[in-house]
Amino acid sequence: MAQAETRRDGVDWLRDALPKLVLSPSFAIVLVFVYGFILFTFVLSFTDSKILPSFGWVGLQNYQRLFGLRAWGIAVNNLLVFGSLYIVICCAIGLTLAILLDQKIRAEGFIRTIYLYPMALSFIVTGTAWKWFLDPGIGLQAVVRSWGWEGFAFEWIKDPKMAIYTIVIAAVWQTSGFVMAMFLAGLRGIDNEVMKAAQIDGASTFALYRRIVIPQLRPAFMSAVVVLAHMAIKSYDLVIALTGGGPGTATELPATFMYSYTFTRNQMGIGAASAVIMLMSIAAIMVPFIWSELREKK
Repeated sequence: MAQAETRRDGVDWLRDALPKLVLSPSFAIVLVFVYGFILFTFVLSFTDSKILPSFGWVGLQNYQRLFGLRAWGIAVNNLLVFGSLYIVICCAIGLTLAILLDQKIRAEGFIRTIYLYPMALSFIVTGTAWKWFLDPGIGLQAVVRSWGWEGFAFEWIKDPKMAIYTIVIAAVWQTSGFVMAMFLAGLRGIDNEVMKAAQIDGASTFALYRRIVIPQLRPAFMSAVVVLAHMAIKSYDLVIALTGGGPGTATELPATFMYSYTFTRNQMGIGAASAVIMLMSIAAIMVPFIWSELREKK
């Protein structure tokens, strides 16, 4: 009897411990290679690291030098332009597409798949494809001129003042379908009885969406803004594939600045400081969102 109880206790312990044993290697890897390296980067930002990590303490000197660099100011300004346009246009297009698809149109599943397909591509593929499309020698300009419109010009990708907008175009093309899916899920979660009651009371379609539908999409809007802002701050591969940060520094973003100063210019301390600033920017977006979600659940 005692042996049976001991065996049963052992089986129960193994059943309870098995999920922890299975997840512990992944947890340890994440702890070391994500949070451990975040902490290591934070430490490097206060050192005199150059081509290799070193631990000569310099305090806030790297941050002072970072904010005094003209290249960092350009990268931050480009991020403000890119991020604001990226978020606003993606939300506008995503909401419009979601409203259209919510009308129970035919072939909705097929159309939704087409809109979502760009998100399945990597940003490297997107950047390369748009680079070919926007190249004046082989892309849109060359094709239109071959049709007889010799005066047509579209050289944004080579214009320092307009190149940042080519990044916006490519990023919006890839992500707006994903934002559409988020808004469509929110629209499908709205109570139809409320909509019918408003229609019976004589509310117009515009008033229906402005006063009932869009206010109830606030969680979807918040989620979309957080995701898009996070993607904008860490944008690197799209920029490298599309413009390489050029012409000059016209499309330089904090992520490309960080890579350049860390691995090309051998200024690891300054690169680490810029990475910490990017992490703090993402945290400033994520923490209020998480706090708001937790407060709503309570």
